Amino acid sequence: MEVTWIGVLIKAIIILAVISAIAGFGTYIERKVLAFMQRRLGPMHVGPYGLLQIAADGIKLFTKEDIVPQNANAFIFKIAPVITAATAFIALSAVPVFPDFTIPSWIPVLGGTFVPSIASDLNIGVLFVLGMMAAGLYGPLLAGMSQANKWGIIGAARTAVQFLSYEVVTGLSILAPIMLVGSLSFVDFNAYQAGGIGDWLVWKQPVAFVLFLIAGFAETNRTPFDLLEHEAEVVSGYATEYSGMRWGMFFIGEYANMITVSVIAAVVFLGGYDAAGTLGWLFIMAKIAFFFFLMLWVRAAWPHVRPDQLMWLCWKVLMPLAVVNIVITALVMMV
Repeated sequence: MEVTWIGVLIKAIIILAVISAIAGFGTYIERKVLAFMQRRLGPMHVGPYGLLQIAADGIKLFTKEDIVPQNANAFIFKIAPVITAATAFIALSAVPVFPDFTIPSWIPVLGGTFVPSIASDLNIGVLFVLGMMAAGLYGPLLAGMSQANKWGIIGAARTAVQFLSYEVVTGLSILAPIMLVGSLSFVDFNAYQAGGIGDWLVWKQPVAFVLFLIAGFAETNRTPFDLLEHEAEVVSGYATEYSGMRWGMFFIGEYANMITVSVIAAVVFLGGYDAAGTLGWLFIMAKIAFFFFLMLWVRAAWPHVRPDQLMWLCWKVLMPLAVVNIVITALVMMV
């Protein structure tokens, strides 16, 4: 069906609304999963099973005083959280997040409008998404640099080191699957694996899959790579002097990036939709949920690493492995 600008606009609004809500719900799920795995209770006093904790946190973020420190660069301090959230949602515009649907004809004005699965189906979708996620580096970097606070500056420095390093690993890890598919479109990746579980790229590119997951943890600032705001060392890193909704926007961006990494992993390595229609969307949602849960599982079970260990892992282990994997893939394709 023909995609109109109204359908794309509706899709963009749905992505903004639903992913923001999922980010809020994700904090609840994370606390519950961590509590279960570490034999704690987690949220339980605010509503049944603590479900109203989500609303309580939202009210707190929206009503808490918005403080701009006296010696901070006010303009950069205010714009940094916007950059983080904006780049995360822009990246989501090029990945299939929700299924195609047509608005019922009985709805006035919008009736009959086709809303696509991808807000912007680009033939360079993979490159666009990775590029926008990389641009998210500027949010924490500028946030830390704009403060008159040494912990914020340390967090900004770690942001630059960690994100720039692991962006290279992310790009190299996904390059080998791109060589096999011969396209940067998520639609083509899905079509390449249409034959079923046996055609999943994870079997042909297991090394690339593991490298992408590790780099995804680093790029989304998840444990064991959450050194940007390591409370035990740098108070709260780049977010030390933030409060209220400006602080919340950093973490909305983080959870949105977790969903983006999960979608890329599901589509590129685990077969995407696997089937047509509603069943296919149930498959991909289950895969996305698995990767989201995996990030929580690792946080509950894995200790933090030191900054020097983080860099050693990137440049002396993951980078050489990614390059070797690309060379071997190229040789196999030539033979």
